[in-house]
Amino acid sequence: MGLFDKLFGEFVDIIEWTDDSNDTMVYRFERYGNEIKYGAKLTVREGQSAVFVNEGEVADVLGPGMYELETRNLPVLSTILNWDHGFSSPFKAEVYFVNTRRFVDLKWGTKNPLMIRDAEFGAARVRAFGTYGVRVADPLKFMREIVGTDGDFRVDEISDQLRNLITSRFSSAVGAAGIPVLDMAANYEQLGDVIGTRIGPEFEEYGLELTKLLVENVSVPPAVEEALDKRTSAGMVGNLDKYMTYQTGVALEAGASAPGGAAGAGIGMGAGLAMGNQMANTMSYQREAPRQVGHDAGHAGGGAALPPPLPGAVQYHVAIDGRPTGPFDIDALQQQQANGSLAATSLVWSPGMEDWAEASQVDDLANLFVSIEPPPLPAR
Repeated sequence: MGLFDKLFGEFVDIIEWTDDSNDTMVYRFERYGNEIKYGAKLTVREGQSAVFVNEGEVADVLGPGMYELETRNLPVLSTILNWDHGFSSPFKAEVYFVNTRRFVDLKWGTKNPLMIRDAEFGAARVRAFGTYGVRVADPLKFMREIVGTDGDFRVDEISDQLRNLITSRFSSAVGAAGIPVLDMAANYEQLGDVIGTRIGPEFEEYGLELTKLLVENVSVPPAVEEALDKRTSAGMVGNLDKYMTYQTGVALEAGASAPGGAAGAGIGMGAGLAMGNQMANTMSYQREAPRQVGHDAGHAGGGAALPPPLPGAVQYHVAIDGRPTGPFDIDALQQQQANGSLAATSLVWSPGMEDWAEASQVDDLANLFVSIEPPPLPAR
């Protein structure tokens, strides 16, 4: 810097910073030789704080407002009073402007899958990503712990460290929350609050405040997703109404894509409905046949042997002493009812049912608990 710049610096009496970027956290006001004129005006705008450093030591922190630097209560030293030193004051002062507004839409995410414990799947690997926001809550601590003497400190210089803090605490936070993997999508807000509460104090150690943490997605490996899809399909097949609807939709799609346009769609619909009716009749026969055989056997004195269950017959699990057993077909359940091990209030479940239910409330099993009186003997 030349002599002209030095002389011009002696007459600069406005100290301010207008930020034209969106990622600058700390800016050092540049002065020739770090000399500040006696009587200079300091303007601190909303969303800023000014930190004075005198001879390497923080002297004061000023909030928004306009200040006239005249008293020696501030670390402001006049160069006009030091002409005998050749425009070079032996006392130096620096002004750092700290941006205290919120920095939002910062990204975080797991580089590698995290292993967590899940109540349903046991060990599970998950990935997660989202956004977070921070702001400088304690300018003095932030300067001492993070910035140091950096005169142009930007968000990306600390974002990696903050992202590592979030991801390193994600696994333990998920475990503490106790949210099943399948329910995480419905609990993103709760999960974000749990993680934010857990790592907030660590941000405070840097003089920062974690204003918001959002979980945007939690995903499992493709192999697990495929297994879940198969499980969902099996559950759908277990419900006759849902299965018929599904088959009809498949038939419609196949018919619409076949040659013939609308005619093909009509054929596809007819095929789907016919298939649905056929399956409904088959399932109805499977359900009613064991009951009819049992009824006939009762009239015959109970000596006739029951036929084996038909392929695809509905089977049920039974809760005994708080533990699931089975599965059992209708014949086996009829025998359990006869020997008293299956009661009307016993809990049962089969694929397609949303939850466990009492045996007497299930259509297939209700008849097992209905007392059937024999008809009167014919008169002789």
